[in-house]
Amino acid sequence: MDTAGSAAASGPSDPVLLRVDDGLARITLNRPERLNAFDPDLAHAWSEVTTEATSRDDVGAIMLEGAGGSFCAGGDVQAMAAGGVAGGADISRLAEVINRGIRALTESSVPVIAAAHGTTAGGGLGILMTSDYAIVGADSRIGSLYANIGLTPDLSVSAQLARAVGERRALQLVLQARLLSATEALEWGLVAEVVSAEDPGDMAARVRARAEEVARFWLSGAYRAYGEAKRLIRSQPSRSFADHLSEEARTIGAMFDTPDAQARIAAFAAGAGARRPSAPEPQEKA
Repeated sequence: MDTAGSAAASGPSDPVLLRVDDGLARITLNRPERLNAFDPDLAHAWSEVTTEATSRDDVGAIMLEGAGGSFCAGGDVQAMAAGGVAGGADISRLAEVINRGIRALTESSVPVIAAAHGTTAGGGLGILMTSDYAIVGADSRIGSLYANIGLTPDLSVSAQLARAVGERRALQLVLQARLLSATEALEWGLVAEVVSAEDPGDMAARVRARAEEVARFWLSGAYRAYGEAKRLIRSQPSRSFADHLSEEARTIGAMFDTPDAQARIAAFAAGAGARRPSAPEPQEKA
């Protein structure tokens, strides 16, 4: 992907960091001292940064990551207990703010990858599922745990979990105080890859490196086609079967007319012609 270079839209102490480099927008949850749990500042920054990243013309892929040793622990329970929210209405309003960012990512035509090292729990599970491809470390743990503090799923967990792993497994996860191992999350289809590291201290870096490798693969290829394919699959539940067939037909026609598709189709046809075996020479009869 050709871009105008790189740009930084945030400072090192901001609750969410955004860096765009050669088409890749790297979004970092930046409250490592609280396991990147959401408080009001993080919620509003998340909404703003995700909206910006998905609207930029120089972004062809997005990578989500967490600073420090964990991806995201959901809501900041300590802040809730200390009076950081006035009541349930405040919790609902904050959830809606975070939901704007979730919708920005899931409804966009930009493929999103998560580098989810360490622990992912509560609303962090919803953030993980906003990605289209998730990579975790071998020591990662993933769970719901809402009922441990008497709360119910939010941040898209109840909306996306059953679609990701099936209704029965989704119920198993939300009805138990259970953290899935990385291997279990892979077997369930919740994540795409598990990365190992000989030194546990290198795990987060290895997860991030592999996530960037996948994102760069998208960017080096037909990234707009990948993005539109993601949009079609993500948006399917909002349409009837007939309407979705029509949207598929419209989209493939629109993509066919792009210069990138025309160049790739011509190259494929030329390569196929070069590989086509020639007809055998007729043999003389004895």
